[in-house]
Amino acid sequence: MAHRHERHPSARRHADLLTRNHRQCDFSRRILAWKLAEKLSPLTTCELLQDAAQYLGADDTTPKLHADSIENVNADVNALVNEGLIHRVLAQVEVAFSNSLIEAWWRSLKSQWLYLDTLDTVAAVRRLTSFYVSEHNTKMPHAAFHGQTPDEVYFGRGDHVPDQLADARRLARQARLETNRGLSCEACCSPTTAVGPSQAVPSPKQEPQRFRG
Repeated sequence: MAHRHERHPSARRHADLLTRNHRQCDFSRRILAWKLAEKLSPLTTCELLQDAAQYLGADDTTPKLHADSIENVNADVNALVNEGLIHRVLAQVEVAFSNSLIEAWWRSLKSQWLYLDTLDTVAAVRRLTSFYVSEHNTKMPHAAFHGQTPDEVYFGRGDHVPDQLADARRLARQARLETNRGLSCEACCSPTTAVGPSQAVPSPKQEPQRFRG
């Protein structure tokens, strides 16, 4: 992280603008909303929570927000809690576990994508983040979902994917075995060397070596 900061003096500053400004569905790992801001602000957090809440139907229960005790504990977010828009649960305070799912995604976004590019403007960070979020939601298969993408789990469109991938693995394994078993070399196909075990030519006996004392 430090060496990347030295190569691109503005990279870390622009990347840090995104810190914790993401909201993820824990069930599907889908990024529901994200926002790029010049500075960390409670208003930005509230806007992001409202953007994420719009994906929930009217019949859904109050969404539970697993959050830390930094930007999610302030008067503006408290107002959303009091209005019943969200139910806030402080990680490692009210529950034993942390909000590690979004933290892991945030680390992947920075280390595996943003820091590989030149982050010289806020527009560049916004463009790269938008691309990564889209790829994560729609194209990246997740091992926890047996190959389904977050969008397929969230919208219930990927029930067929695990069986489809299992069939593909079975066919690929069968094709690989048939290919390997059909391989041969010139020495094996030569009529002078292609003999059975009973026809194998015995190796000549070697006389024991005598050493003079």
